[in-house]
Order: sequence, then structure tokens, then C-alpha cells
Amino acid sequence: MEAVVVDAGSKLLKAGIAAPDQSPPLVMPSKMKLEVEDQQLADGAVVEEVVQPVVRGFVKDWDAMEDLLNYVLYRNIGWEIGDEGQILFTEPLFTPKTLREQLVQLMFEKFNVSGFYASEQAVLSLYAVGRISGCTVDIGHGKIDIAPVCEGAVQHVASKRLEIGGVDLTNLFARELKKSNPSLNFDTSDVERLKEQYACCTEDQLAFEAIESSCQPERHTLPDGQVMTIEKERYIVGEALFQPSILGLEDYGIVHQLVTSVSNVSSEYHRQLLENTMLCGATASMTGFEDRFQREANLSASAICPSLVKPPEYMPENLARYSGWMGGAILAKVVFPQNQHVTKGEYDETGPSIVLMLGSTPYCTVLAPSCSANALRALQF
Repeated sequence: MEAVVVDAGSKLLKAGIAAPDQSPPLVMPSKMKLEVEDQQLADGAVVEEVVQPVVRGFVKDWDAMEDLLNYVLYRNIGWEIGDEGQILFTEPLFTPKTLREQLVQLMFEKFNVSGFYASEQAVLSLYAVGRISGCTVDIGHGKIDIAPVCEGAVQHVASKRLEIGGVDLTNLFARELKKSNPSLNFDTSDVERLKEQYACCTEDQLAFEAIESSCQPERHTLPDGQVMTIEKERYIVGEALFQPSILGLEDYGIVHQLVTSVSNVSSEYHRQLLENTMLCGATASMTGFEDRFQREANLSASAICPSLVKPPEYMPENLARYSGWMGGAILAKVVFPQNQHVTKGEYDETGPSIVLMLGSTPYCTVLAPSCSANALRALQF
């Protein structure tokens, strides 16, 4: 049985049998609907409650997470009770040790997996583009992770997590739309769809400042028939990543954060990191964002200009959205056949703390003795 790869984000869960050059077969919301008894209603009436197991990248509700994975693995992947296989999880930056231990415990004690492995999303995203060194800028639903990776190992001291993400940009967009459409009523799902359809970046800050007088309005009809006008609001979503003050934050923009992060790594790696910068997450696919990022990078004070990695031609076009899962599929084809994973016997002997040993071996030695990017590229075919 082929290994399963799971990338559980705050908004979407991606899962499927490891297939290195394909998008994840299953992409679904990372939430559960639970039926709970409302004590305030007569006769103990049951109401639906939406629970989000993952908040800003980390699991917060393990009972809901177990239910979600049960649905994914048995109902969708096709596992059968008593015949479970091997599984690889992606991990966000700065995952606490306690959460790693809880995850491996859940997998072996509740799901009876035969093998387990976990790897950081930054490392996996680079694997997806044939790199073992570089810097990832991962704009997730609930956070932004900036992680320099040298020879397959995340440089945690230099890495940064910003507690903003797609959900904050959605809330910003909703507030701006409400200002220009005060009489309309719309919910978060409406705003999410509008953001994906309309949000974009201007070429620079000057162009953004000029938008107010030159932006042409567009009319959009909501599912319930209400007609909304969208003007300059569409540009503010992307601009907030370069001017966090728009979100009320006293911080530097995303390019400055990248350069600062890399500056905290040994100088011998600066060129390798900055010239292999990768943008990840659905927000990175926003119209104009990649061009704006590169333009800002060209103007940065760094002696070495950051430049973006282009996805290989043989990888899917939506690589930025699913790079963590795709990199996990690549790694799963190596670690399980080479017995680099945690087995059921090892777990029974050591307990949940066995998962902490996964981080003690450099990832590049797991991938190939030569640590060569060519070997990694060959693996994808």
C-alpha cells in the first residue's frame, strides 16, 4: 500500500496517496460540523456547531481532528480498519514538541498506522521545485512563515512567523467593501469568493496611491441577487502585505522581512537562499503579487537581490497552493522504502517522544547520500 500524505492547514486539508507530480486528490475544508444539544432550547433540541481543529496552523481541538482524519482516511482514501498503511504529515514552522507528540500518538494509538513521518512545510515546498536550499515565504490562511532552508534543514533562529494570513486579508476586504456598500449584507464565504476573484496587486506603492482617482468600478451580483460595487478595495488586500500598517500593524513589509530573515544566516548561504526564494500559499497566486514581490525585491537594500524560483514545467500550475503536499509526496517515496520513518515497533518501545528523533537527522541525508538537487529532480519522474 502506498503511503498517504496529509497537509492539514487552517482553511484547507490536502490529502491523498503520494504522487509527486500531481495535485492532492482530496482538498476539503479543515472543519467539522458537530451536532450538540442546546440546553436552552426545549426538549434538548440538537443544533449544528462548526468546529475548526486547526487554528493559525496548529491543531487546537484534537477530538475534532481525530474525527476529520477518520473521515479522510477511511471514507476518502480507502483505508480499512485493521489494514492501515503509512502516513506522512507536513508540519508548519515552529510546531511545538507537544503537538508533534500528540500527533504521532494519535496516529499509532487511534489509527494504528504501520509507519509515520513528519517534515516541515518549508523543506517540502522546496523539494517540490527541485531544491534543498532556499527561502520560503508561505502565506497561509492564518499565518505567514518565512523560513531559510540550508541543505534540507530549516534555520529556525533566522525564521519568522507573522501572525497574519489570508483570514486577516479577508476581514480587511470585508471591512473595505462594507464602507463602499453600507446597505448590503454579505457573509464570510461571499467575501472569500470575491477576494479570490477580484483581489490583485498594483505594481508599486505609488500606483496604489493613485488608484483612488483612477480605479474603474465593477458591479458584482451576489448569489442572493444583491448588487455590489467593487473599486479600489480589490487592491488593498495585496498592498497590506507590503504595507502592514494597513492592517494596523507596526511592522515592515514582506520583502523586508525576507531579507532580514536571511541576514541572520551565515553569509556564505545568503546568495543560495535569496536566489532561490519560493512563494507558497493561495494568496501567492493573487494577480500581480509575484510581479510586485520581485519589483520590491529588486529595490531592496540587500547586496544580493532576491529572485523567485520558477516551478518545473512538469509540475502542476497550482504548485504554489499545494507545494507542501507535493513535496511531501516526493519525500514519502524515499523515507518509507528506505525505512527512515517511525515504525509501530519503535513507537511501542519508546512512546510519543520517538517523533522528536525525526529532526535529529539532516533531511538531505534522508533524500540522497550526495545531497544533490539532481537526485531530487530525478525522483519526481
